[in-house]
Amino acid sequence: MRFLFDVVRVLLGGVVLLCGTAHADVALLNVSYDVTRELYKDINPAFIEHWAKTTGEKVAVEQSHGGSSKQALAVANGLEADVVTMNQATDIDLLAAGGLVPKDWRQRLPHDSAPYTSTTVFLVRKGNPKHVRDWDDLVKPGIAVIVPNPKTSGNGRYAYLAAWGYAIKKGGDEARARDFVARLFRNVPVLDGGGRGATTTFTQRDLGDVLVTFENEAVLIGRELGSEKFEVIYPSISIQAEAPVAVVDRVVDKKGTRKQAQGYLEFLYSPAGQEIVARHFFRPRLETILKQHAGQFKPIQLFTVDEVFGGWAKAQQTHFADGGVYDQIVVNR
Repeated sequence: MRFLFDVVRVLLGGVVLLCGTAHADVALLNVSYDVTRELYKDINPAFIEHWAKTTGEKVAVEQSHGGSSKQALAVANGLEADVVTMNQATDIDLLAAGGLVPKDWRQRLPHDSAPYTSTTVFLVRKGNPKHVRDWDDLVKPGIAVIVPNPKTSGNGRYAYLAAWGYAIKKGGDEARARDFVARLFRNVPVLDGGGRGATTTFTQRDLGDVLVTFENEAVLIGRELGSEKFEVIYPSISIQAEAPVAVVDRVVDKKGTRKQAQGYLEFLYSPAGQEIVARHFFRPRLETILKQHAGQFKPIQLFTVDEVFGGWAKAQQTHFADGGVYDQIVVNR
């Protein structure tokens, strides 16, 4: 199975997947986050076919995946990505600060350059033996929660912020939210570097009672590894996770691949690209595609990072910068 194959790749340390490299006129590198491997394995051949039909040019696409912040740092330190497809804006802002992408990168594509969204949900073992139904259950004694490290993983940061926002939305103040998140992380036995590593810990190492992860990852696990093993639980409130993308100007101008890189990202917004996005249980932006797949996306009360935290820059500085709230919580857990 594709999912199991990619889990093995993670365990062996492989992060780069290739598509259409033989006899290509141009090769692109898409540096992305952990849980989009399957998505881009389907996006890439569709784009290659589309590009060949519309331009006559043979293009190849390479994929690189890992914890989102690690991936952004790799690009900042010289990994020559033509495009980056991340799960939070601060990872691309890091590249903007280094001059690799323009500071107004959000304005280059629709929806602040985020072609799809997701949200944070729970995966439990079949039968839900610990009766996990909402965020409150994750802070109870005796519950082992698997979540990626928020310092290295956007998936982990979204999980942290989702729990914090839940406490606020339920009527708590900042002090109560901090206590709530601190109690949750006291129930985390291990912090993996990325979302797929956390998946491996939960599904292959059989650690934990609940995996907190993106909706698409949870559904994929259930489909690939069997509904007889796991169940997806939707909390009453969660966070909207936007997945921003950008062309890396410094790289494409050096390689002469701007046209192809821009076309690749624009393909994500096309009906064909949005259909693939929906099939992988990411929430598409194109309303017609979203309506066609409405049955697979359970309604859930969502809040945004801007709404509760004043934007990603403020959330990053307050919670995830060195010495921030998360570091203080982990030291005392």
